[in-house]
Amino acid sequence: MSFTAESLYVLHRLRPKASLQRFVITAVTGLMAIACGTEPTPPTSSDSTPETSSGPKIVTTFLPVHLFTKAVVGDTGQVDILISPGAEVHDYQATPDDAKLLAQADVLVENGLGMEAFLSDLVANAGNSELQQIDASEGIEAMEGEHGHDEHKHDEHGHDEHKHDEHGHGHHHPEGNPHVWLDPVLAQQQVANIRDRLIEIDPSNADSYRSNAQAYIEQLQQLDNEFKEKLAPVQGCNFITFHDAFPYLAQRYGLEQEAIVEIPEESMTPQDIQRIKQITEEHSVKALLTEPGIEDKRIEQISSDLNLSLEAINPLEAGETDPQYYFQVMRSNLEALSRACQNN
Repeated sequence: MSFTAESLYVLHRLRPKASLQRFVITAVTGLMAIACGTEPTPPTSSDSTPETSSGPKIVTTFLPVHLFTKAVVGDTGQVDILISPGAEVHDYQATPDDAKLLAQADVLVENGLGMEAFLSDLVANAGNSELQQIDASEGIEAMEGEHGHDEHKHDEHGHDEHKHDEHGHGHHHPEGNPHVWLDPVLAQQQVANIRDRLIEIDPSNADSYRSNAQAYIEQLQQLDNEFKEKLAPVQGCNFITFHDAFPYLAQRYGLEQEAIVEIPEESMTPQDIQRIKQITEEHSVKALLTEPGIEDKRIEQISSDLNLSLEAINPLEAGETDPQYYFQVMRSNLEALSRACQNN
């Protein structure tokens, strides 16, 4: 999605004569345009952006850090996003336009923890020695990647079980699991990190950053309370996921992400069903968690055959760019988790 900056027209004091002259010129221009069958061209949002932004030009890497950064910045500065919402972060390929965007930016905000492995080369290609970088996950202790009790490296036929499926969810993160934004408490720390660094970089807008961040953090605290209350009755609920995105969320609220399971690219075999059944029995798994937009009959088959709840929860790597979208998705995730853990 694109952003539309608010147009702000500044009225200067004009002598009556100048005002009348400006009015006449504008009227004549409009009449000439009508006579030619065209309409006067209004000023574009990009025309007014430099006049309305008192803060730095900021680029964020992908959706979660964009939501948090936009919440802190508010109307103070221009915030662009590098990876279009809806694009798969792990499949991202930098373009010359991306390098140009960073070349013209003042600040780059990243999630960190190895999520944006492509950044070092892109920043080097941008050649912007003045670019300030913000690591939103600074100070957060990362969990190990491929979190889960059952790694299932090989099946009985010796096939590699962690060459994950066509949905691209089997990603290796040597710096640890980077999906910290899905924990409302760690999200507060990310917002605070962004706030603090922006205040260092742009102290003239410190008051705005502080007030905006405080308002957003208070919403995150309320969300945390909602998760605690809703999931308290189902603590200990075990689930299997097809994307290693939820260990922080599970740990925070007393749930258990038991395994990251590969769905084969070809047809599901009896051995696949047996393997997942074994995990289910060993850990008393109650639910399978998939993602919105993934419709796979094989996942439905597993759910049906093993009598497991099937729910979709959103890792927030794609979607709308309004900062309030975070709360919309996370409350939907909360309802899905609650249903999944109560159905068995």
